[in-house]
Amino acid sequence: MDNAMEVNESSSRAPKRTADDANLTDRAPKRIKGLEQDVINKIAAGEIIVAPMHALKELLENAVDAGSTSVEVLVKDGGLKLLQITDNGHGIEKDDLPILCERFTTSKLKAFEDLSSIGTYGFRGEALASISHIAHLKVTTKTATSSCAWQAHYGDGKLVPPKPGQNADPKPTAGRGGTQITVEDLFYNIPTRRRAFRSASEEYTKILDVVGRYAVHCLGVAFSLKKHGEAAAGLVTSATASTVDRIRQTFGSSIANELIQFEAKNPKWGFEANGWATNANYHVKRTTILLFVNNRSVESSVVKKAIEQTYSNFLPKGGHPFVYLSLNVEPQRVDVNVHPTKREVHFLNEEEIIDAVCEEIANRLSQVDTSRTFFAQTILPGARIPSATLADANENGSKSTPKTPTAKRPYENSLVRTDSKMRKITSMLPTQASEDNDGMMDIDGLRYEETDREPVQIRLTSIKSLRSEVRDAMHNGLTEAFGTHTYVGLVDETRRLSAIQSGVKLLLVDYGMVANEFFYQVGLTDFGNFGRIILDPAPKLRDLLEIAADIEKQNMSESSAGKETLDFDLVIQKVSEQLIDRRAMLGEYFALDVSEDGLLTSIPLLLKGYVPSLAKLPRFLLRLGPFVNWNGEKECFQSFLTELASFYAPEQIPPNIANPEQENQDAASGDAGDPFAKRRQQMTSMLEHVLFPAFKARIVATKGMLKGVVEVANLKGLYRVFERC
Repeated sequence: MDNAMEVNESSSRAPKRTADDANLTDRAPKRIKGLEQDVINKIAAGEIIVAPMHALKELLENAVDAGSTSVEVLVKDGGLKLLQITDNGHGIEKDDLPILCERFTTSKLKAFEDLSSIGTYGFRGEALASISHIAHLKVTTKTATSSCAWQAHYGDGKLVPPKPGQNADPKPTAGRGGTQITVEDLFYNIPTRRRAFRSASEEYTKILDVVGRYAVHCLGVAFSLKKHGEAAAGLVTSATASTVDRIRQTFGSSIANELIQFEAKNPKWGFEANGWATNANYHVKRTTILLFVNNRSVESSVVKKAIEQTYSNFLPKGGHPFVYLSLNVEPQRVDVNVHPTKREVHFLNEEEIIDAVCEEIANRLSQVDTSRTFFAQTILPGARIPSATLADANENGSKSTPKTPTAKRPYENSLVRTDSKMRKITSMLPTQASEDNDGMMDIDGLRYEETDREPVQIRLTSIKSLRSEVRDAMHNGLTEAFGTHTYVGLVDETRRLSAIQSGVKLLLVDYGMVANEFFYQVGLTDFGNFGRIILDPAPKLRDLLEIAADIEKQNMSESSAGKETLDFDLVIQKVSEQLIDRRAMLGEYFALDVSEDGLLTSIPLLLKGYVPSLAKLPRFLLRLGPFVNWNGEKECFQSFLTELASFYAPEQIPPNIANPEQENQDAASGDAGDPFAKRRQQMTSMLEHVLFPAFKARIVATKGMLKGVVEVANLKGLYRVFERC
């Protein structure tokens, strides 16, 4: 070819280009613009209506709020093609139809303060608006005072004509009292969401579950669910049916025949609970919990885990119960506006309420456990069958007798101690200082103050954000290990090491690091509701700061001889003024009470039965000045709780080098041979009876705690080692 490509064989790399040649010149940043209203509405609709079952849930709640005694549901293609709900409630006025599908239009809420006493299912006015943006919506309604029914069609939150060229105003039509809402072609304008659904039968199963839950809970309301084109209904309950009958019609007789009723209430926590649960005769492979909080169907992994733990003492391994629980909490204690689909709610004293309900269920189970049914086996495995029986069997044409399978015996390397009340190695050690009936040692100089102060519900965004950060950093395996562990004993109080057993593993734990994270999480969960340790007599804040300053001054002089030192008098003055000026906030949020004249009257109580080392108190107060960011809300709370957790974490106790054998005698007799003997005895008792039980019940182990946990031994690994011997 004449125009042959020239190749420069001497260079293996392409020539460099300037930024101008490559069109990489600096570009102006993109401007921020507001989204169009149509985009906003579709995004909001996608958050509220995730699947047909969510649309049905919203419409069912509206029907029950309207005072209906009969609700009929018609479904086609799992609700994607057709979802129709018909009720006999009080209906909708014709004048309200034009704004029916506009966002935030509702008859149940007028002011934000009404959320604290909301008693209806819906309150935001977003359900119909969201559905109208992602489906074709038709509403037919008739009130008791109206002479006819009115029908209206909606699209994108507004009235639209049923056919092009027609008028969009509501039209009179024949109809019965109540409201019929027809949703067609759900997600027709969001093809990605529509293709995500696997099958229509799977969506119908979810719809059946939603209708079944409300059919069990809503006494006095008849429910029916039917597929389009089929004569038989998938679910039917009558208005006069009892709760047990509704459970029988919805979930079957095998559950209804084994139900026991339970009730629990406590005016202190402001709740009443009632429900039905299966006894020890019934167990399946999966837990079924119908949870209603203030008549609202919600989900809670905490409740599920607590109920499963309660039933673990009554059911065989792998067995799970059925529980219907209706929990009524005082409205001012409940926050219902925490989830777009209202699937979750938050309420005060959640742990105490759940413990009370589970305790009542356990009591009822223990009372009916005497009537538990067992299946008898007529012929034991391996037993010889009489010859007469064999002859009879042969005459009847039977060729052989089936063998009964025998249970497999677990291997020894999988057997672990599961009863924490079994004898421990510490019972063989010499008796230590006297303890009370609960195993806790007496601690002098402090007293608890019990008050009737109502718990405060914290709605601060900063605290919720910090709690969310802890949940995001959770390590599932380590959290499960702490949640199921058995405390073995204290290994080294100088290096703050303890041993715990989790399954077939023996773990060495840095309890100082674990306690630091635990008390930080307690500070977040109990924020604004701390107890108080009353200091009597109250020390002067300035005296404590001077003690801490003297220690810091001595440390600085030893580490940086000849260098310029800080003006500790000025530091003490600044920190003292800062704490006194902020005493109202410190007392309200952190239970750290400082009087106007500079007396420290109380410090926060994070865990009852555990007392931090008061020798760390001066340094804790001094660090509140330079190490707490008082400018930002979130940064202030985070840094303060970090310092508080460091103060509460168990300290390193030096060994008794002078005479280790005299340690126990000094602790029992009160001699001053070892100044740390008494604290060492207190720490040993508090670790076993207070701290590690609290870790087991509450801690959320984070990924950062992995460096403080070491696997010492594994039972299966030890068996492999001994097999070689």
